[in-house]
Amino acid sequence: MSEYPTEDTLNLIKNWSSKDFELAELICSIWNSDYGSATLTGKRVKTLQLATGGWSGNEDIVAALQETMFAKVCWQMSKRGGLYIYKIPGRIK
Repeated sequence: MSEYPTEDTLNLIKNWSSKDFELAELICSIWNSDYGSATLTGKRVKTLQLATGGWSGNEDIVAALQETMFAKVCWQMSKRGGLYIYKIPGRIK
């Protein structure tokens, strides 16, 4: 993807209601990998690793994600430079 995420897409992220890792799959599908990376790994417990690459569109996605319960429950680490790591159990309670 090379286009900025739309307001509709950012609102979809902010208002996500599912309690599983499907939000992480959506994030990976809209992430601009020309500037950063988004990987989802693991089986029972998944890890979502996002690196914004400094691109403001990716940073907008992270900002929307940080407003969700998903981020509050799954956040593990963030580092200066745009690295974010989330651990996602099979089902978020």
